[in-house]
Amino acid sequence: MNKATLYALVLALLSGCASLRTLDAAKPGAPIVYAGTRLDLYALQGGCCAQQRFGAEAPGLPGLDLPASALFDTVVLPLSLLTALGVGYHAQGGL
Repeated sequence: MNKATLYALVLALLSGCASLRTLDAAKPGAPIVYAGTRLDLYALQGGCCAQQRFGAEAPGLPGLDLPASALFDTVVLPLSLLTALGVGYHAQGGL
């Protein structure tokens, strides 16, 4: 695989990443833990109403996005679990 193809693939994944789309969806009742992975699986199973269920549209190529979303969702799992449990962290800078 040449560099141009690799860059195009990375750009396509970042622009349509389900996990990133669900981060700023802020839909009450939407899944938080593994949200991007669940959105991809929902789209692969022919789900009709991703916007209503997840607060974000599914990516155009959910099968291609699934591994990247699963990896990202695993990395942010501790934060997702805390958010799902209602634990908030409010940091302030300065002295």
